[in-house]
Amino acid sequence: MARTQSQNYPEVRRNILKKAAALFAEKGYSGTTIIDLATACASSRGALYHYFESKEEILFHILDEHVEFLFNSIERTLADIGDPLEQCRALISEMVVRNAESVHEQVVLLNHLNQLNPKQQRGIIAKQRKITELASDILIRIDQQHRITMRTKKIYTMMLFGIINYTFTWYDPKGPVGPQEYADITADLFIKGFTTT
Repeated sequence: MARTQSQNYPEVRRNILKKAAALFAEKGYSGTTIIDLATACASSRGALYHYFESKEEILFHILDEHVEFLFNSIERTLADIGDPLEQCRALISEMVVRNAESVHEQVVLLNHLNQLNPKQQRGIIAKQRKITELASDILIRIDQQHRITMRTKKIYTMMLFGIINYTFTWYDPKGPVGPQEYADITADLFIKGFTTT
């Protein structure tokens, strides 16, 4: 018989994922135990297993839901913008701001995706690829100098993502440069360098 869910089930589940992401980012996936997670959540191991079957399942949901949220957020933002240059700025802004809201999840994605089983990894990578394809399409449309070829399309896209994503291994969103300002600096730097003759 299936367990009944309490009214605060979604909230407790989200809290577990947030606390786990912070621990995995700080201590590493392998260095974090179920006891660590239970302590951080002011819970018991048994209570955690009510929400997730294993530590790996927790990691999977952190990463899968983070990437899904990011893709949906980008897609919604771009839907109302027609100009490719403005789309590029919006893409960069959305990625920077959303990742700034989910710093721990982004660090875990960069460092611990390989801890999942191959099937889980493939599912998350497929979602990441949808974001990559969106970005590549925008870059091709702003490429008036025809720098992008089939050979270099991935290079330019991943160069942009490197500027955005790996920032969160050192960048503090609460520091002197806020996420939106950082996004604007990144957009100016990349777009001008990419589009000037």
